[in-house]
Amino acid sequence: MLTIIFFGFIAAILSPFIHKIVPKFSGVILSLVPITIFAYLCTFIKPVAAGEAILLEYTWFPSLNINLNFLIDGLSLIFALIISGIGAIIVYYASGYLHGHKKLARFYGYLLFFMTSMLGVVLSDNIFSLFIFWELTSISSYLLIGFNHESEKSRYAALQALIVTGGGGLAMMAGLLLMGYVGGSFSITELMNQNLLITEHSLYLPIMILVLAGAFTKSAQWPFHFWLPNAMEAPTPVSAYLHSATMVKAGVFLIARLSPVLSGPDVWHITLMCFGGLTMLMSAAMAIGQNDLKRILAYTTVSALGIMVFLLGMGGKYATTAAITFLAVHSLYKGGLFLVAGAIDHETGTRDIRILSGLRKYLPFIAIAAIFAALSYSGIPPFFGFIAKELIYEAAAHYHINPVLLTTIAVLTNMFLVATAIMVGIKPFFGKYNATPKHPHPAPFSLWIGPILLGCLGLIFGLFPSIMSNNLIGPSVFAINLAEGAKLSLWHGFNFILLLSLITLIGGIGIYFISFKIKKYQVFFDKIAKFGPEEWYKAFLKGLIRFSSAQTKFFQNGSLKSYFYYILCFFIILMSYTIFKYEIFGWIKPNFNDVYFYEFLIAFIMIAAAFLAIISKTVLGAVAALGIVGFGVALFFAFLSAPDLALTQFSIETLTVILLVLVAYKVPQFKKLSSEKAKFGDAVISIISGLIITAIVLIVLNNPAQSKISEYFLENSYVLAHGRNVVNVILVDFRAIDTMGEITVLSLAALGVYVLLKFRHRKTEG
Repeated sequence: MLTIIFFGFIAAILSPFIHKIVPKFSGVILSLVPITIFAYLCTFIKPVAAGEAILLEYTWFPSLNINLNFLIDGLSLIFALIISGIGAIIVYYASGYLHGHKKLARFYGYLLFFMTSMLGVVLSDNIFSLFIFWELTSISSYLLIGFNHESEKSRYAALQALIVTGGGGLAMMAGLLLMGYVGGSFSITELMNQNLLITEHSLYLPIMILVLAGAFTKSAQWPFHFWLPNAMEAPTPVSAYLHSATMVKAGVFLIARLSPVLSGPDVWHITLMCFGGLTMLMSAAMAIGQNDLKRILAYTTVSALGIMVFLLGMGGKYATTAAITFLAVHSLYKGGLFLVAGAIDHETGTRDIRILSGLRKYLPFIAIAAIFAALSYSGIPPFFGFIAKELIYEAAAHYHINPVLLTTIAVLTNMFLVATAIMVGIKPFFGKYNATPKHPHPAPFSLWIGPILLGCLGLIFGLFPSIMSNNLIGPSVFAINLAEGAKLSLWHGFNFILLLSLITLIGGIGIYFISFKIKKYQVFFDKIAKFGPEEWYKAFLKGLIRFSSAQTKFFQNGSLKSYFYYILCFFIILMSYTIFKYEIFGWIKPNFNDVYFYEFLIAFIMIAAAFLAIISKTVLGAVAALGIVGFGVALFFAFLSAPDLALTQFSIETLTVILLVLVAYKVPQFKKLSSEKAKFGDAVISIISGLIITAIVLIVLNNPAQSKISEYFLENSYVLAHGRNVVNVILVDFRAIDTMGEITVLSLAALGVYVLLKFRHRKTEG
């Protein structure tokens, strides 16, 4: 499993080079990457359908007991197959849709990078790897949404998506860490056995809120739904892949994966049902007021995600089966419709449904794909969407709390969705042809084969639901509920659920015919939206920018003296609080019994030199005085049996004095920079800082450390690191990472100095 992850990332890195070498066939070649992964994953269908859950473990950080684990069960497998299968279609579609684009090679790399990251999310069985892949999807989606970075709208949408989903990801990480702490493991499989321990713990509510924050932001649940319609600024292949079939379902996946861990308490189920129910109904209604094909599909995608969250909140046999079935159905018809919208835009130059009509003569294959997708979307037999819709109604009608209300919400939502299905899948292809910005021509093979394939799959799975039920949906439901799901069937006879489907269809057609009247009130709804979540986001961002500017202006004001002040004041506050909080001031016990006369003398000389440095009128005098202080410290190191430190101090002081003397002629005399009042403040802070440091030293001396680390180094320096010089062994072995960090900092500092010198030199020459 680790192989396909590396395979995907390597393919993403190599894709620009492949496109450069064979630009005409790069789409076909690169589509073989997801096809290969899809074929490999298909080999797991049989064992997973037989009830196996395959756990693959790879050692990652053995010292921290963290492994890179991958879990292949019904839930991860159906997601992985959707990601890789539709990924292959999207890569090939992009080769036609973006044909001739100067940045197509880069686009392939971004797309494959995202696909692999998404595979990592759904296959991970480790909290840390899940978070890493989760954030990689946010980064790669940022690159894809902002692909047309010349456009300000694209940049804004990409940044908005990154901030919302990235912020939610950080909250999710905090929740996962708390969950691992409470459950005693970072393995999701092991945490599934700790349901009672976690749900009955005092940290359960914070864990749930933080985890759902990550899921809701990624899957665009209210009040985070606004970023998804704005992300339609991305090219159509991105919208079809990220915003219908894959990335936005990551939140749904997270909820489903952690249901065995966090479900049970009423607060879990009520929260999911409330947020999911509000999102599904509100977004479906908002879609009616849109005129752009992609924005209509975007709002209905948000609604579909709400439906899945709503169903997972219900739990139980029918609801969970409905959620997974609808997940598969939605990926097929919505992915197809997004590709149809892209093909229409590519061939006509517009996505405005008020203009589009009569295109079936010019785009026959696209029309067939759109009709198939729209029929499945509307839940009309014998398409797969009909089975999913019936399961949704079955789950709502048999829920033990407010079944009438839940069923009503489900029916109203689906009515709006039927109306939008007609708007995007039927209306553009029938009626009298209207002139468009570009006269349409038959779409190339790469633009219609994908939608046709997805539409046909919706029909095949509807006619033969057992293909999905036995092999993927059943095992997925078992992975979530640890119990068998409902069997899928195309026909259940004439019953109440069928009546609801008929009412939904009639109501949806009725809403479509009055939708143009509804659109007249869109201005009113836009005014209401000014008080909605997106405006909260903008206000928060503006406030954050103002706060950041104010604190930057205060702290980063360009004055080194101010910086030093802030550091010292913060140090004084923290140390004073610590000393008095834990009442350790009693440990401050000066002891002069072991102090020799010459040590007093050196200390007196250092104090006098420090005073001379303060009152000196020239730089040279101040440097000489400070040099005396430094050499005094070096002498103390020598007296206290630390010759290595003494030599280092002597070297540093000598070098510092020499360097400062060499530049002293540039600043021969101090300028009067501080008032008498400022000098008094300087003296107060300096004296307090010195007293705090003295107190810390006395506390340490009167409270010897109990650590055995020194003994450990002495005993293991030669045995483990094969070195007789203990100090060197500590630096290069036991503290190797720390030493490497110090070297890195010094190297970067040197590089920075070099760049500044070169920059100044060029500026002088110019």
